[in-house]
Amino acid sequence: MKWQKLLALGMAAIMTAAFVTGCGGGADKANNTDKTKKIVVGLDDNFPPMGFKNESNEIVGFDIDLAKEASKRLGREVEFKAIDWSSKEAELKSGRVDILWNGLDITEKRKENMLFSDPYMDNRQIIFVKKGNKDITDEASMAGKVIGTQSASSAEEYMDSNSFFKEKVKEVKKYSDFVSAFMDLENGRIDAVVGDEITGRYYMSKHADSLDVVDVAVGPVSTFGIGFAKDNQQLRDDVQKVLNEMKADGTMAKISEKWFGKDITKK
Repeated sequence: MKWQKLLALGMAAIMTAAFVTGCGGGADKANNTDKTKKIVVGLDDNFPPMGFKNESNEIVGFDIDLAKEASKRLGREVEFKAIDWSSKEAELKSGRVDILWNGLDITEKRKENMLFSDPYMDNRQIIFVKKGNKDITDEASMAGKVIGTQSASSAEEYMDSNSFFKEKVKEVKKYSDFVSAFMDLENGRIDAVVGDEITGRYYMSKHADSLDVVDVAVGPVSTFGIGFAKDNQQLRDDVQKVLNEMKADGTMAKISEKWFGKDITKK
């Protein structure tokens, strides 16, 4: 009978260990929404004016200021982590970043893989050309031309799904960031850039002597939102709450005026 008692005690110990391990796993999962944990924001750090490195190699921008203020109100530290923007969904899903906050368009396709905040800004895709270019006036006039855009951007998604760009446009050249595309445009290597109006106008304001804008929307008008992992509803709700407060008290408008000269955020 002694061996039976020992066996029973051994089984009890195994069951207890399994229970503790299970509880530990649950605790680890709960830490994903720990309100004292640092928030890691994933971004493309070459996406002015939303998020980019300044002359001092500091990450600055409109979305950066929003994220800093939101984190401050949540009482949490924030870390900005530059990522390969074309792999942003994998970075979010893996937990290497907690949030995607960098001029991220809300699309039905992206909703399949992440949660979004409410839209906080409209964004059009428009055409940018070299100063003096009169050949390109709208989407149809880009036939036979070489067009640049950023990989994994909304403009790329639209052009990849549109037969006109596959059949009529000479080439759609894709870049790791819009700044590289604009540099090639200035140097005459491509005929036009299709990209975010906000980013393009900001870049153009610094290069007014070399670039022009064709003020025509290409594809549907989109809205910017903040991306969260599918299983991170609590963080999404916490951030949305402080964003609502920032809208109500005028803080978001002030940040917009700093970067764009006026309040262009959604009311």
